Amino acid sequence: QVQLVESGGGLVQVGGSLRLSCAASGRTFSSYTVGWFRQAPGKEREFVMAISGNGGSRYYAGSVEGRFTISRDHAKNTVTLQINSLKSEDTAVYYCAATRYSGTHYYKSLFDYWGQGTLLTVSS
Repeated sequence: QVQLVESGGGLVQVGGSLRLSCAASGRTFSSYTVGWFRQAPGKEREFVMAISGNGGSRYYAGSVEGRFTISRDHAKNTVTLQINSLKSEDTAVYYCAATRYSGTHYYKSLFDYWGQGTLLTVSS
């Protein structure tokens, strides 16, 4: 069993940066791929980025390439999403999720555990 808690959301201006964190419980967390998803108002939840259990592989949606980075700290059981050059279309609730699946393409049904989400609002 894995429990996930996101933090770091808030109100940020266009062009700014923000770091979202996902804290996990569970002794086997390092064996899980962790992904970040986001859901904008009125839209489907979409995949953003994922990082493999050992942190050696990263996967991302094309829409965030170059602006989003993901990392994990095994000692702290956390996964961090760094977002730079924020755009108004980045406004969404951001969720972290965990799965034992390991591959090259990710979508929400592959993930077994989810956090409650954290809201990021980008204002112009």
